[in-house]
This record gives sequence, C-alpha cells and structure tokens, in this order.
Amino acid sequence: MMNNLTDINGLQPPGNDETIRAMSGLSSQPYKGTRDYYPEDKRVQNYIFETWRKVTESFGYEEYGAPTLEPLEIYVAKSGDELANQQTYSFTDRGGRIVAIRPEMTPSISRMVAARRQELAYPARLYSIANFMRYERPQRGREREFWQLNADIFGVDAIAAEAEIITMADQIMKAFGAKPGDYVIKINNRKLINYMMAQYLELSAEDAQLMVKLFDRKDKISETDFDDQAREILGANAVEGLPKIKGLMSAKSMADLPVELRNTEATSEVQELFTLLERAGVASAIFDITLMRGLDYYTGTVFEVFDTDPENSRSLFGGGRYDGLVGLFGAEPISAVGMAPGGTMIENFLTVHKLLPALDSTTDIYLVPLGDMLTAAGEIASELRVEGVNVELDITDRKLDKQIKTADKKNIPYVLFIGEEEVASKLYTLKNIATGDEQKLSIADVVKLIKG
Repeated sequence: MMNNLTDINGLQPPGNDETIRAMSGLSSQPYKGTRDYYPEDKRVQNYIFETWRKVTESFGYEEYGAPTLEPLEIYVAKSGDELANQQTYSFTDRGGRIVAIRPEMTPSISRMVAARRQELAYPARLYSIANFMRYERPQRGREREFWQLNADIFGVDAIAAEAEIITMADQIMKAFGAKPGDYVIKINNRKLINYMMAQYLELSAEDAQLMVKLFDRKDKISETDFDDQAREILGANAVEGLPKIKGLMSAKSMADLPVELRNTEATSEVQELFTLLERAGVASAIFDITLMRGLDYYTGTVFEVFDTDPENSRSLFGGGRYDGLVGLFGAEPISAVGMAPGGTMIENFLTVHKLLPALDSTTDIYLVPLGDMLTAAGEIASELRVEGVNVELDITDRKLDKQIKTADKKNIPYVLFIGEEEVASKLYTLKNIATGDEQKLSIADVVKLIKG
C-alpha cells in the first residue's frame, strides 16, 4: 500500500535517491494564481490594509477573525454550484468531513452571527482582513489566492445601512487619494431586478436566473454574443423582449426607465438611498439598471465601484444587502449589508492612477559599527529599540561602502555610524540615505528625529 506522501505528491518518502534528485529541480515559482510578497510588496499590501482598517474603524466597525476551513455545505447553501463545486479548494479531512478552504467570508460571518444571535449588540458592525482561495483562471486583478476586506453591518432593515456601507466604500477610495472622477459607484436593487425579470420581461424563475447571469457578464462578451444568448433565454418572447432589454441597457438614470419599472417599491428604495448618499457627500454614485451582482444571496441594494481609467476600466469591488444568510444556520433571520474590496484590485487602481506613496522600510536605522565597535554598537542598538526605534545592526564586518549599499538597497532611510570617536563624545553621525545629508546627534536627538 502506498504511504501518504506518495499518495499526495507522487514521491517516495524522504531519503530516497529519486526524491532527492527530483527535489533538486524544484521550481522557485509560487503555485499558479498565487504570489510571493517580498518586503517591498508587503509594504504596499500593509499600506492598503492599514488604510482599510483606519476607515472601517472610523465608522465604528470591530475586527473579527474566522477559520480558514469551513464545511463545504455552507458555500453550497449560500453561493450555489459554480462557487461551491467549481471554484473551491475542497477535500475530505481525516474525520471524513468534506471541507473547503474559504473562498469568501460572508458565510463564515453569517455563521458567527447566528451562533451569538442573542448576545450581540445591534447594529453589529464587523470587519476582517483575510486571505481566500478560489480555483479560477488567473488574470489581471484576479488570483487564486487573494486578500480582501470584509465589512458588514447586521440588524438594520432600513436603507440607512446601505447608505453607510456605500459611504464607507467612498471614504476608502478617498483615503487612498482618489478623486471623484477616478471611480464611479454603480447602484441597483435586486427587488427591482426581480420585478424587471418576472413582470417586465415575463421570464420564468429559471430563465430569469439565466438572464441575470447574462447581464452580469455583458461587459465580458461581444454585443452579438449577448444578443444571441438573450434571444435563446427569451425564447418565444424574443421579438418583444430583446428591444425591451436594449432600452434598459441604454437607460442612464431612473427617469429613463419604463413607467412599469419606475412605479415600484424597489425604485422608491433606490431613490431614498440616493438622497442619503447625497447628504453624506458621496458624489460618485450613479444608478445602473444593468448591474446584477450575480451571486444569488443578494436581496436588496447591490453596488459596485468601477475604475474609470481606460487602462483599468473594470469593477474594483462591490457589495449589497443579503438578509437571508443568518437564517440558514438555524437562527432567526437578520438583515445584513456588506462589501468586500480586494487587495490586488486596489493595488492595480493605485498603480494606474499613480497614487501609491513612497514606502520606506519598517526599519528606521541601519547601524554601522566602525572598526572594533560591534559591542558598543550592539548596546546602542538596544538603547534605541527600548525607545521604540527599529534598528538593524550590521554584524558582517564588511567594508563601509557595502554596508551603506545594503541600507540603501533595503530602503532603510537612515544610517548611524558607531566609531571610537562617536562613543567617546556621545555624538553619532546620522546619514540620510535619500539626501546624503549628515549630522552629529546624541542618542536622545536621534530618537527625537526618528519619532518626530
């Protein structure tokens, strides 16, 4: 019988000559659809995370965490076949349970809210920053492993919850330095979509679902393909239905909608939402009847933030209302609205719009011992660290120019030289790598400069 290592990797146990030969040819590339984060990449990622955290916490949201593994069934119940069975990394664990590496966070937080349904204080404002995995075709902005912010508000039935989440999305974009013309927030309502499909286009529930998915991918296929697929879904009603769809797709505002769609409860909700967003100073929001957000669990408002730059003209992130998920876990249903910006999409947006700031190393000072001053330099490094200064001590005994080049290559902003003369006078030469300026400072003044 083959052992576990052979079963999983197709290799013999460690020590086997064939294994050793195979390992010598291992690729240095990461698994397809994932990426390595070297320090300079991690600085960018942390900048994005810190901005997310700052904005969400300014709205009163509290951070939570959830397991990387969940039972596969919660994704089947919540997101349908495509996500659960085609895009998840799932397997049977040693206890015979079918589990999945989380492809998204919404089922997990819904489960957590259900578990403490009676104990939580409402509205419950919760957020997390975590990584996920989906087995899909890697492309620009879309990876198999990805990081995203998940921000959700539970327990508010009113449109004010949607207004808060969309306002927070707008504030996140502004916190990154984006101007209103750099992005647009498209808004629609699933109640209006359902009415449009069932009453206006007169589609069955099954055909309506197909049409929603077709609308959702309209920007990814040609107009001819869209028309052909729409005719197939409409069937005998294609002669009447296709012109109706064309009219809907050309509508630029709610005023352009057919009378049958303007006089609905869902339309009133959308109008109320736009009033609240205007009061909140959100200038980038527009109505788009063709916005679908294909996931089946949305029950009300849906929205997406789009980049307007032609070089990156695409959806950045979105969200909406999903009132039914908590109830799937045996608890009383509770209303919820959320959003989920992705790290790579935001990074692409910042790059295209030249909004990424210069990010120095997290190390403040590179400490260079001169001659035999390593022991004294170590003591000074300890003193600086106690004061909250991040210090890297060079312990290589290399030539001075190589030590300075190392600091520069690592993007460390300052070099501090420790020689006999400096130790005796207690005045140390601090060099600014970017400008080349040098000054003699006491340790107290070095701390003051770095901390200030």
